[in-house]
Amino acid sequence: MTFGEKLKVIRRQAGMSQEKLAEKLGVSRQAITKWETNAGIPDIENIMAVSTLFHVSIDELLSNEKNIAQPKDYLFESVTEYDIDFFKRFDMKLGGANTLIMSGYEGEKVRVRLASNTLSTLQNDFKLKIDDIKTRIDLDITRKNGMTEADAKSALTIFIQLPNKYIGKVELAVNAENIEIRSLECEKIELDTKTKNMILDGVVGIVEINCNLDMNIICNSLNGSVEINQISATSRIYLPEKTAFAAEARGIKTSISYEKDGQKTVCFADEDADNRIELNGIKSELVIYTSSL
Repeated sequence: MTFGEKLKVIRRQAGMSQEKLAEKLGVSRQAITKWETNAGIPDIENIMAVSTLFHVSIDELLSNEKNIAQPKDYLFESVTEYDIDFFKRFDMKLGGANTLIMSGYEGEKVRVRLASNTLSTLQNDFKLKIDDIKTRIDLDITRKNGMTEADAKSALTIFIQLPNKYIGKVELAVNAENIEIRSLECEKIELDTKTKNMILDGVVGIVEINCNLDMNIICNSLNGSVEINQISATSRIYLPEKTAFAAEARGIKTSISYEKDGQKTVCFADEDADNRIELNGIKSELVIYTSSL
């Protein structure tokens, strides 16, 4: 069941109209409709608000959230598939987008899907270039015909599927409001990005995030490490309750604090754990939080 389907069910079980839910969350009714029809998902602050309002855990809201990655109701799209049969390092430069959803799967093709409900000429306005260079694949998306980054960031969704058995290191540059990485197994993912919202679900390996914006990160599972590099930023990362992890703040004037159920609490990291959360940079703060719901 997708997030949208779950939201519709729990809203109706609570006897609440879309208008009433929108009022409680401080959003428009159109936003609720968009979420419930899988035309989009709320940002992390609204996911947290839904969790609190209906007493449903974030894990439960977002678990089994695989179908949302390929919704069928986009009006315009461009799809590219490329066969590979060898272990590869991926270097991707994607430019601007509203949402990036990248996932691993059991197959042998690189799949790239550009989708929008408003950019009717996207097949002509975006060029995807794939260069296969021995043990590396370069994947670049460029804009044409006067298409601006502002246009892309307001209306373009990028879906990328990579074959898990052939993924080495992934280097990815993208400016997107929302980033989701799901079911991906690799040595390391290095993200150079400007994003506010990120979901990590079923990611195995090291995730390194270079971003100087304040971020909200939902980490539904931790199997490896998340390394956050920031300058003058304050970010938050959610971990499921009882996740074992070590945490370290490195750099100049960086700090890590902890919250549970919306309240400040003592450190609940475990210095002997194999999984790690690390903050690097200058004058930055990271809040690690969890919920008992």
